[in-house]
Amino acid sequence: MTENTHKAGFVNIVGKPNVGKSTLMNVLIGERLSIISSKAQTTRHRIMGLINGDDFQIVFSDTPGMIKPKYELQKSMMSFVNISLEDADVIVFVTDLYENEEEIEQVIEKINQSGVPVLLVINKIDLSKENQLEEVTAYWTERIKAETVIPISALEGFNTERILQEILDRLPFHAPFYDKEELTDKPERFFASEIIREKIFHNYKKEIPYSTEVAIVDFYEEAEIIRIRAEIYVERESQKGILIGQGGKALKRVGIQAREELERFFGKKIFLETHVKVEDNWRKNKNKLRRFGYDQ
Repeated sequence: MTENTHKAGFVNIVGKPNVGKSTLMNVLIGERLSIISSKAQTTRHRIMGLINGDDFQIVFSDTPGMIKPKYELQKSMMSFVNISLEDADVIVFVTDLYENEEEIEQVIEKINQSGVPVLLVINKIDLSKENQLEEVTAYWTERIKAETVIPISALEGFNTERILQEILDRLPFHAPFYDKEELTDKPERFFASEIIREKIFHNYKKEIPYSTEVAIVDFYEEAEIIRIRAEIYVERESQKGILIGQGGKALKRVGIQAREELERFFGKKIFLETHVKVEDNWRKNKNKLRRFGYDQ
């Protein structure tokens, strides 16, 4: 396959929290690489996913939702967003029927100045009322310099194939960047921690999910089983009590759900051990953030 006939490039999915970016990427790739939760701010890192064909390779990046940074963790997350705009061949800007440009005016300006082709994807159209889609489309086309508008329902997989076609039309001719057999550039430990964190988001309310980080301390793969030891960090002693729950019930529920999901993901039996630790105010501390991989 020569460079003249093979297309390859980086496609970056950007948008505000909660508009369905992770759901969309998972539909496009066909594997659950990004964690999905109805709470905002679940995606904290750029997650690369690959789609390979005989004559193309699309490298997807799922960025954290765009926000105005309020503390160190959010500053780190926004640096991932800024990098993602710089190295893109195509930007997929995802919005839905309910979002506006508040808080992300600067990022929109950067997108418009980037010179990178933008696909404007309007998600959640399965929920639309009469004329709503036209109004939303008019609102965003005034603000984003988009080459085309694609209404979709990521949840129902409606019209997502068109996104792939529009991306392929705009990809440069280039040799593949990654081995065609690979699906992602992230290590297995990363997905283990993301799956555990997703279950925490589903099981706890208020500040608990946002104050939590998961570190995989041990990851041993044997012929029949993978043994994983995870440390779950919270910011305060009181949060530790809530996370563990009465008689350890809450943490046990998270462990069971995470183990089932891990077994589906890795296709093997999983032995999962979890420990909860207190790491005071880790979100505001640069050194502590570095330990959790927020080192951009």
